[in-house]
Amino acid sequence: MGQETDHIVMEKPEVKKTKKKTKKDLTPWEIVQVSRHPKRPILQDYISHIVNNFVEFHGDRYFSDDKAMIGGFAEIGGQKVMLIGHNKGKKTHENIERNFGMAKPDGYRKALRLMKLAERFNVPIITFIDTPGAFPGLEAEERGQAEAIAKNLTEMASIEVPIVCVVIGEGGSGGALGIGVGDKVLMLSNAIYSVISPEGCASILWRDAAFAPDAAEALNLTAKALHKHGVIDEIIEEPGEGAHTDVKKVADLIEKAVVKNIKSLQKLSVEELIQSRFEKFSAMGKFTVK
Repeated sequence: MGQETDHIVMEKPEVKKTKKKTKKDLTPWEIVQVSRHPKRPILQDYISHIVNNFVEFHGDRYFSDDKAMIGGFAEIGGQKVMLIGHNKGKKTHENIERNFGMAKPDGYRKALRLMKLAERFNVPIITFIDTPGAFPGLEAEERGQAEAIAKNLTEMASIEVPIVCVVIGEGGSGGALGIGVGDKVLMLSNAIYSVISPEGCASILWRDAAFAPDAAEALNLTAKALHKHGVIDEIIEEPGEGAHTDVKKVADLIEKAVVKNIKSLQKLSVEELIQSRFEKFSAMGKFTVK
């Protein structure tokens, strides 16, 4: 009998353990596991539930069409938007084709092209963040990975339409920030957002990935910690044991939060919008010496 690996989903032991706890009891490391749950909804799930009239655009006009990043005009709650997001897969062949949501420079250049298009037509931008990080391979470096992400950060800071970012799973390093400079940054309660993965952090600081749980604690990568420090603006609470237990409900909550924030931002002038965005990100990391 052949192995149908694309249809069998195995839960890690640490994921099973979190089911015995309430949401308030989960440690940062356990939240990391939930954010990586094999059944966790991906961008396509939310598109199917809350997005209408999605017209996907392809290519960066330089090199290729990166399938790890998708985007196009769409409607959410009756609101016309430019939707851009990391594109993971559910089955093995989908993840390979989409590079597990790890975009190359082509993906970030495509994203910026679509943002500029949205600006031209005065359409708000919604980004969905869900990636372990930007692709670290040789071809990505040869084509200017760091420059592509840095340019997105610079350009997004001055885009003249509202930008709402939603962290739906993993928000890893510069790969997440490449589409993460928004007027409002929303985050699902069991998502994570950090400068490096817990395993990567542990390998650098402790020279041992086994210290990943300690690194997760130190990184303050949970929605609750990030909201406390002003890195994100709003937490969207997931039901039950995580978003995978009620995708439709989570999708509805995302839709309501996105539409609410767009309407609020549309009341601002272009000058107020850009100034507020500048002040928001400039304030991060400030501290006072007593």
